[in-house]
Amino acid sequence: MKRSKASVRGKATDRIEIRFEDQRLTAHAGLVLYQRLFARLGLKERLRGCFRHLPGSPVYAPHAVALLLVVHLVMGFRELRDARYYRDDEMVRRTLGLRHLPDASTMGRMLARADGRSADNVRALNRRLVLDRAAALGPARMTLDFDGSVLGTKRFAEGTAVGFNKRRKGQRSYYPLFATVAQTGQVFDLRHRPGNVHDSNGAEAFMQRCLADVRAALPGARLESRMDSAFFGEAVLGRLDALGVEYTATVPFERFAELKSLVEGRRRWRRMDGARDFFEPAWKPKSWGRRRRLVVVRTRTRRQRKGPVQLDLFAPHVHGFEFKVVATNRRVRAKSVVAFHDGRGSQEAVFAELKSQCRMEYVPTRKLAGNRLYTLAAILAHNLTRELQMASRPPQRGTTPKRTALWAFEQMHTMRRRLVVRAGRFLRPQRKPVLSMNANAEVEAEMSSYLAALA
Repeated sequence: MKRSKASVRGKATDRIEIRFEDQRLTAHAGLVLYQRLFARLGLKERLRGCFRHLPGSPVYAPHAVALLLVVHLVMGFRELRDARYYRDDEMVRRTLGLRHLPDASTMGRMLARADGRSADNVRALNRRLVLDRAAALGPARMTLDFDGSVLGTKRFAEGTAVGFNKRRKGQRSYYPLFATVAQTGQVFDLRHRPGNVHDSNGAEAFMQRCLADVRAALPGARLESRMDSAFFGEAVLGRLDALGVEYTATVPFERFAELKSLVEGRRRWRRMDGARDFFEPAWKPKSWGRRRRLVVVRTRTRRQRKGPVQLDLFAPHVHGFEFKVVATNRRVRAKSVVAFHDGRGSQEAVFAELKSQCRMEYVPTRKLAGNRLYTLAAILAHNLTRELQMASRPPQRGTTPKRTALWAFEQMHTMRRRLVVRAGRFLRPQRKPVLSMNANAEVEAEMSSYLAALA
């Protein structure tokens, strides 16, 4: 639409009177989508059951504070004291069903009073929500990736310990073990651990429980799992074989000098593609009872020659190889095995989003149970945002060799910027509650699609 100069240009003046008045306004009108999602999932009542054993406050029940913590992270806030910036937000109060929001000290006391049973109940609720989505999807395959991620803190907190950290030596931390679902990009479960344990600490029992829960919920689906070198062991692989799970695991060279010599002395390699070669050795650790299939891959790389910088001369690259060994029980081509194993890199993107956009890296209290609940609230905020997108549209992809997520998800900060952080005003024409937002065709179309799917 063509406009005239007079209709476009106006005065920009700073002589504006500023008033702060009590009005029924919101800066987070997009929370109406999460309000509908919470109602559809019955989330508030299900959270109530997680804290039913705790003595409730006469004013603020523990489940209401826990739901506030999820909303707090959905909106992008980090520390508990940041709650003072939205305590008068009408949409936040309506989403929680509260006329007045608790302050930071009340939220801190709830986290301090929480116990391990509360955290275990919220863990079980999160698993149930992920399994409900998987059951509705009905996939032929379910792929679980297992790995740990460091949650560091500058303060002393119960259950933390000083572990190996290249960037921040001597920092206390937690080192939880996570299970993520590749098809939905959600966190299925986590096992909380101190920061000084090995990646495989408690992994076998944790993996067995996760896989058993998925098997019970999806008896017809084929289960798959991917792991890094920390999980490579006869006990773990044997358990996966017994459970009928297809797996791939990275084999650590540093633990097996014989395997390293075998790879270095190899002369004949089979071609995988333009940049990679492979072979499958008939080898196993001496202490193992039987062999597993191993695929050794070498990838051609270019390394720039180190030395003085000479801008007027041509500096060639030195060509070399990077090596990787993958153990598997899958009966497919080596190229498919490697592609499947490489797909586990998507789990790192989930961890990055959880820490940078859902504030999972923050440790708010000195109590272990309270910190576990905060971590679970961050996971719920992430999983519910994914659930909101999955509920609004059908899968956009089929199953790929790398097991890429079936939906092209928007990240949390994108959803927050596009939809959640929207100004609105509450009106009551003819005693009917109405949320009024500024006219914007793109926002209206996108928000209407979500509301129609959640109706």
